[in-house]
Amino acid sequence: MPAKQTSSQSPSAKKNHRPPTYANYINGEWAPSKSGETFANHNPADTRDIVGYFPRSAAEDIDAAVAAAAEAYPKWRLVPAPKRAEYIFRVGEILIRDKEAISRDMTREMGKTLKETRGDTQEAIDMAYFVAGEGRRLYGQTTTSELADKFAMSVRDPIGVCGLITPWNFPIAIPSWKIFPAILCGNTVVIKPAEDTPLSVYRFVKAFEEAGLPPGVVNMVTGYGETAGAPLVVHPTIRLVSFTGSTQVGRIIAMQAADKGKKCSLEMGGKNAILVMEDANLELAVEGAIWGAFGTAGQRCTAASRLIVHKKVIKKFTQMLVERAKGLRLGNGLDAATDVGPVVNQEQLERVLGYIEIGRSRDKAKLLCGGERVADGDLAHGYFIAPTVFGDVAPNATIAQEEIFGPVTAIIPCQDFEDAMRIANGVGYGLSASIYTGDVNRAFRAMRDIEAGICYVNAPTIGAEVHLPFGGVKGTGNGHREGGLQAFDIFSEWKTLYVDFSGRLQKAQIAD
Repeated sequence: MPAKQTSSQSPSAKKNHRPPTYANYINGEWAPSKSGETFANHNPADTRDIVGYFPRSAAEDIDAAVAAAAEAYPKWRLVPAPKRAEYIFRVGEILIRDKEAISRDMTREMGKTLKETRGDTQEAIDMAYFVAGEGRRLYGQTTTSELADKFAMSVRDPIGVCGLITPWNFPIAIPSWKIFPAILCGNTVVIKPAEDTPLSVYRFVKAFEEAGLPPGVVNMVTGYGETAGAPLVVHPTIRLVSFTGSTQVGRIIAMQAADKGKKCSLEMGGKNAILVMEDANLELAVEGAIWGAFGTAGQRCTAASRLIVHKKVIKKFTQMLVERAKGLRLGNGLDAATDVGPVVNQEQLERVLGYIEIGRSRDKAKLLCGGERVADGDLAHGYFIAPTVFGDVAPNATIAQEEIFGPVTAIIPCQDFEDAMRIANGVGYGLSASIYTGDVNRAFRAMRDIEAGICYVNAPTIGAEVHLPFGGVKGTGNGHREGGLQAFDIFSEWKTLYVDFSGRLQKAQIAD
């Protein structure tokens, strides 16, 4: 039975109304691409609705943006960090004022429900205040020297011009994770947003402009990965590349950055598991699984795409989960009745449907609900997939190993806690994991032994907070963390300072 649906007709779509054309932001000015070419940004809930036209930028646009950032860097790095923080605080205030408008635009261009895009915007607000507060706490260390009459300390230095490439699923939260700490540390940036969500980053950059940020500190260039993102990664002036996106693209960027000697921060995929033990609160576990698997239509790197369930409760858990999944309403995210919006574009639609077919045929998993595109009535012009649950999935099945990035989850039976842990750790990713249990000892063993950068107890795999580090292990990333104080380690270099006031030559580790 297909999922319930709500109307997907966009309230923003108007006949005979030409959508606006937007521009790049370079050196404090708004300008079209050098070629004058644009691309259309479509509403994935109703592709007849064009959100706007954006510059289809290329290498020469990247060159101009990087040149502006390089010119602004010498002055910006000398602005005291507390003063830099004041700009960031003002951006947070602007985002609060415009939260509803920004969130509605975000839903329109990428599809997730309005309550989720409000959360996305709120995360950027939270990040603004967190980072602004650190403007007076970019602490180094002072310590005693092994030599007499010698002072020793360390400080943070900026890196230079940073190239930022951000995804479409959190189109303002993730840019905030990168831009705020980057500029607080004294760097200047060029951001290339995902081609599916340029409007959200446009709104974000407009807030920097209104806050009075000096020209060239933040620059935005829109376009496609091959023609705008790739030139940004290899540009000789870019000292650091920060990328969030697919594992496949991230590995290419890592190799290119290594070849050029650039610092590189990668946040890539996940294949996250919820462990449901025999003593779990099943109502709570099912609620968490529904939110973890189908929030943002499963298009989160932290999505709960594996549900590892103890054999003693798997039948009841499965019945409860499938009943809840069947009741979820598909539709336009601007409709308050919608539970699950569309996937972001045609390519993603085909990818997810392809994995569903693999689950059916190659993996021989039992399709319990969903498994199809929903294109009835008002949903005919959108990219909607019914929330999909597979049962009796083997731990080594393709749909249990590879990131799907859609509203699909797999129930995997386990014999006991030890078996659940083996299954949870038996994938190439390690971003987020969770366990539902009433046993505190088991919970702490899970937190200790799960191979993931984030672990939850009695909560789903999603829901990061900005003042804590975000990131993963294994194929998820390359060791860096976004969020928390650890984000500053990406965007700064440590410099150690020694002051010898003895008035004579002293030789460390060498006896006189």
